[in-house]
Amino acid sequence: MKKSWHLDRRTFLRGSGIALTLPWLESMSLAADAQDSPVRMASVYFPFGVSLPSDKSEYAEWNWFPAPDGDSYRFRKSLESLEPLRKSVTVLGGLSHPAGRKMGGHDTGDIFLTGASYRGTEYLNSISLDQFVAQQIGQKTRFSSLVMSSDGGVGEPTRSTTLSYTQEGRPIPALSSPRQIFDRLFGVGDATSQTKRRLLKNTGSILDLVLENSLTMKNRLGKQDQRKLEEYLSSVRDIEQRVERSQAWLDIPKPTVDEDAVNLAVDQSLPVEYMQAMYDLIFLAFQTDSTRLATYMLGQVAGATTIANAFPACIGLQGNWHGLAHGAGKKDGAEILGKFDQLLTQQFSRFLTRLSETEEGGGTMLDNTLVLYGSSNSKTHNNNNYPLVLAGGNALGFKHDQYLRLSADKPLANVFVTMLDRMGIEHDGFADSTGEMTELLV
Repeated sequence: MKKSWHLDRRTFLRGSGIALTLPWLESMSLAADAQDSPVRMASVYFPFGVSLPSDKSEYAEWNWFPAPDGDSYRFRKSLESLEPLRKSVTVLGGLSHPAGRKMGGHDTGDIFLTGASYRGTEYLNSISLDQFVAQQIGQKTRFSSLVMSSDGGVGEPTRSTTLSYTQEGRPIPALSSPRQIFDRLFGVGDATSQTKRRLLKNTGSILDLVLENSLTMKNRLGKQDQRKLEEYLSSVRDIEQRVERSQAWLDIPKPTVDEDAVNLAVDQSLPVEYMQAMYDLIFLAFQTDSTRLATYMLGQVAGATTIANAFPACIGLQGNWHGLAHGAGKKDGAEILGKFDQLLTQQFSRFLTRLSETEEGGGTMLDNTLVLYGSSNSKTHNNNNYPLVLAGGNALGFKHDQYLRLSADKPLANVFVTMLDRMGIEHDGFADSTGEMTELLV
């Protein structure tokens, strides 16, 4: 029976000629079924590959991939924290981006979500999966996407510190401070609505002048300069769209979230607590329907970064992340890297558990959320057989509790188009995709 306080998802807030859907609220859950629940996607990346000792090795239990067990499989030590979630989890083996196989061993983090052929002196990338989805559903929430990484910013070509790229293949700066991310999502800020409105209006007027003057100039330029100008204008249009979005949401209050819900005092010097805070922020962003798309790059491939050095030390491991990966084939190196793989999976499992324990639309938040987790290396410098986990989306028709060992001739982008199809995202393929991956579907 529908109570008076049950809100319909089709309720709209109208003002200034703009219609915006309400944020997802708990009171909507009993009024909606799973098909009406927001569909979300998160992508989490880690560098340098995983521990992959031989099944004949004394360290075989530290192999990241599950062990076959008759017609089923069993998680080994690195992924054992996923056991309670196995009905919502599929482990994928054998896949990679074909274009990435021709790249340097540590160059493929940039294309994890793009699948682009990233070669040549200009390092031209293409749009990332999350931003492709954002083009179609990003306008439904205050923030079209949430882009995060432990290092922050954009890095440099082949050593990117972000997973997200625009339509033109430009990197989108990632946020790395839990406090900054929380304030952006839920903070009130000091400026009044009137001041913000005036600033946004002035910004919009300036952008209009830039576009007008630039278009007048375009016809007088050569082809190469026209291309550069078009790239510049595309950046201006991106800013213009963000200004318009900010204006549309200006009079709609941000969700109220207690700061105690996240440990905002941590930084990368406390890796476990830091990872938990970053995952918690994604959870809260999804729970409040502030965004439906998130990316998190746990680390990038430049081995001398603070992140790469600090993270292994938190469980008493010597050396940096890159060094652990290179040492995986030496003596007890497989166990050492495996313990770090295990730590990363534990934090990922904690995030999935929060999603699975949150009721929504006759199911759980995890049922309506697709989460891709993995690396673009199997072993360090090896760009084949990516270690991948696809979780969630049970309400979208995904079949889980399986370990799929797939042929290398199937591009990873086939997983991407399967995700797009089940999210209801229109497309004409993505990157080098050849079709849906039916093994993932009920």
